[in-house]
Amino acid sequence: MINFLASVLDMAKIPYLKDEPLAPKSTFKVGGRAKLFVKPQNIEQFISAVAGARNSELPYFVTGGASNVVFPDGEYNGAIISTSDVKEIFYESDTFEADGSVLVTCQCGVPMAAFVDFCTKKCLSGAEQFAGLPGTVGGAVYMNARCFECSISDILYSTKHLEFNGKIQNRKEYLFNPAEWDYKKSPFQTNINDSKKYILEATFRLTPKPEAREQIASDCKKFIAERVEKGHFKFPSAGSVFKNNHSFGKPSGKLIDECGLKGLKAGGAQIAPFHGNFIINTGNATAADIRSLVQSAQKSVKEKFGFDLEPEIIFV
Repeated sequence: MINFLASVLDMAKIPYLKDEPLAPKSTFKVGGRAKLFVKPQNIEQFISAVAGARNSELPYFVTGGASNVVFPDGEYNGAIISTSDVKEIFYESDTFEADGSVLVTCQCGVPMAAFVDFCTKKCLSGAEQFAGLPGTVGGAVYMNARCFECSISDILYSTKHLEFNGKIQNRKEYLFNPAEWDYKKSPFQTNINDSKKYILEATFRLTPKPEAREQIASDCKKFIAERVEKGHFKFPSAGSVFKNNHSFGKPSGKLIDECGLKGLKAGGAQIAPFHGNFIINTGNATAADIRSLVQSAQKSVKEKFGFDLEPEIIFV
């Protein structure tokens, strides 16, 4: 099966690496090796790579910046498909919506940092809160990333995505419908009856403010500084491990803190001493170590408060 997929990739001239180490590919710096690490260079190659992986009946996983992902220990006997090279940005500066906003379209692999930087240089406001957010546009839309009280869905206009129903694939356009989005929830997270959706590109609505170039840049720097102050970049991690739930009455990190778990270690992983909702890699963490801490936090919070913590990190 691996050889079949490799031959499909060779025929389509899609770059890939064999037995590729995964730890350097994620912000957690955890993981073994993938039999194939596939790097499509454009949308057409990405579609071909996913279709080839499905037809080969191999395990596969699509990732962007792998900033919310825990790659498995040992060997992943399948294909990791990275969108990191599918990263064009499209913008028509003289086309305005009825409310005066403009639209910026990003392919799925555009780093969020590049999107925010593009908006800053073009004096477009609306994306400032996402300054410093790791990962890609595709991942941010999939997770409906939320930063400083702003969700990606707050500025989303539309998407184009690839949808599989069994062996049948279709490209579809989706116009944003607020009823289908919620806190860190998106319609792309559903997986019903072998139906899977893969974001190809996302279009965002932004506000031109040519007079506010310095203010937009200043706000971006402020949000990055807050991330630094909170310890986001002290150690390899995936940021917040658990979603917050307003019905809990407190953020998940606070509940974990009140359970006395800050600083708890499992192998090379640790619940951060400076933030209860971060798990950090202190140097040699494994996926098993991280999973152990996730389960410990869930068990303690359930026993003390009666709440079920919902992870937002994804174990491959």
